[in-house]
Order: sequence, then structure tokens, then C-alpha cells
Amino acid sequence: MSLAPALKALLVCPLCKGEVEILETEHEIWCRADGLAFPIRDDIPVMLADEARTLTTDERLVRS
Repeated sequence: MSLAPALKALLVCPLCKGEVEILETEHEIWCRADGLAFPIRDDIPVMLADEARTLTTDERLVRS
């Protein structure tokens, strides 16, 4: 799986409009500020708050 570089440059958190971290191997996009992990399904980012999971405390603190 690989997101297009142009798409990566445009992605921001839909809630805070802040920076996100793309973890392609985990199939997730993380917003540490809001503590959410958005799924990537079939190479498509699902940037909906209702579809996101809450990051654990360790995930919010540790930088990849």
C-alpha cells in the first residue's frame, strides 16, 4: 500500500486541521493532538471522526 505523495502533502486532521502522522505499515493516520487514529482502507484515508479509534497513552507520547 502506498498513498500518493500529493495526497500525503494535503492530509490534515479533520477536527483540529493540524499535522498528522501517516503510518502506512499500520494502515492508520494519527493525530496526536486529538489522540485519534484514522484508518486507511483499500489505500483510501477514512478521515471521519466516527471511524477513528482513540490512541493509547503510549501511542500519544512515543514518536515513531
